[in-house]
Amino acid sequence: MKVTDKEQFDRENVFGQGQENTSFARYFIGTSWLNPLTDPKDCGVALANVTFEPGCRNNWHIHHARTGGGQILICTAGSGWYQEEGKAPVSLEPGTVIAIPPEVKHWHGAKADSWFSHIALEAPGTETSNEWLEPVDDETYAKLG
Repeated sequence: MKVTDKEQFDRENVFGQGQENTSFARYFIGTSWLNPLTDPKDCGVALANVTFEPGCRNNWHIHHARTGGGQILICTAGSGWYQEEGKAPVSLEPGTVIAIPPEVKHWHGAKADSWFSHIALEAPGTETSNEWLEPVDDETYAKLG
């Protein structure tokens, strides 16, 4: 559900916006916020709520792993996009769950006219790492609608 009004979005974003995501800002077009929900030292799993302003998206990237790994997105508020390389984009709405296997090039973020939030779970694995790649260019993004 598209949400353009920030006050309405804040009411729907039940896991909270958190702090501006300055550590990874260079891998995003637009502003995002990160609210860690777990400490991987406590349970072995990194779980965080990521909030995107309208039009914000991350670069293409790959979650590498020797075994296990990958990422799960659980969409919680607003409306966004997910796309794997070579495949059609998928509309993300509250309740959508995306399971991303390791070694799959992809990106995700808000629609141009909506705030968006998802919980990101980094799946445990061995020799895991993220490879950040090129941005999703404005021309490609504008075609998504």
